[in-house]
Amino acid sequence: MAQAHLDEARREAEELCAGLPWLTSAQAEDLMDRYMQRRLDFTRRMLRSTVERAAQLRQEYEARYAVLRRDLLRRHAVCACALLLCAGALSSLTSLLVR
Repeated sequence: MAQAHLDEARREAEELCAGLPWLTSAQAEDLMDRYMQRRLDFTRRMLRSTVERAAQLRQEYEARYAVLRRDLLRRHAVCACALLLCAGALSSLTSLLVR
């Protein structure tokens, strides 16, 4: 991937210099070097910011997932308690009616 970015930067620099035919060879090489360096610096900054944002999103999603998982567990516990309470009440009612 890094080589592809380097090749693309070189190609763009060559196209830029080709559009400026009055440059000397030394000037064209200097311009190409400067362009490629700036282009690669920009690519590095963009990749770093993408990685940082991905890490932020991962933390946000993991935190949200933990909250949702905890809420789901709590709801299941409440439903299980309610079911046991209803079963106990029904059992008590049945035993009272049978007597």
